[in-house]
Amino acid sequence: MTTILVTGGTGTLGRLVTERLREDGHEVRVLSRHTQPYAVDLREGGPGLDAAVAGVDTIVHCASSPRGGDEQAAAHLIAAARQAGVGHLVYISIVGVDRVPFGYYKSKLAVEKLVEESGLSWTVLRTTQFHDLLVQLFQALSKSPVVPLPAGVRDQPIEVTEVAGRLAELAVGAPAGRVEDMGGPEARSLESLARAYLKATGRRRAMVNVPLWGKAYGAFRGGGHLTPERAVGKGTFEEYLAGRFGRGGHD
Repeated sequence: MTTILVTGGTGTLGRLVTERLREDGHEVRVLSRHTQPYAVDLREGGPGLDAAVAGVDTIVHCASSPRGGDEQAAAHLIAAARQAGVGHLVYISIVGVDRVPFGYYKSKLAVEKLVEESGLSWTVLRTTQFHDLLVQLFQALSKSPVVPLPAGVRDQPIEVTEVAGRLAELAVGAPAGRVEDMGGPEARSLESLARAYLKATGRRRAMVNVPLWGKAYGAFRGGGHLTPERAVGKGTFEEYLAGRFGRGGHD
């Protein structure tokens, strides 16, 4: 059995990856900003990071923040991994980071390049958005009587447990470079997905499709973040909603 470090190991994805690997008998270290004994802010690095990676065979890098700092965090992690002789670095990215000029996507693409040029053996998996991200979006938008949605945009949400299973599989396998993308089972309009959310949570709201502007919106509208040819996910948005909210229940 291998020793595996999961960064962001208390997050939505990292927690599930950690559970899966431990169930399979691997020794897993969880690195996050507040979890001992490996409480490390990757953006700062330091001796705590060196201790976390010492003796590790594989790193699964799930830690990420839309608020910035991902490139700095990755640089610190890679430097520590090189020094420790880590054999395999696995990184989770997003479908479309090379097609959609959105700030967070640009940062994820930059981290991909750091991983590829790190001198380490590596694997990169891109997936579409998780179901819970859409729920967060719709929760915020439905606080007003009218839900504004970006006109003409579709999404292809995927079940996070399926992504966790794939990442765990990649972590214990040989470094594979950029592997095939993972997309949810279907690409659907945001309006359709919002209706499903409102129904599941018992909310009644009007919806309005709002045309936006800019290159990022144009790329989202053009489906740059979708991978219909890799619709390998099984769990649907409605199944996720039923599991989270019950039938017609409230959050």
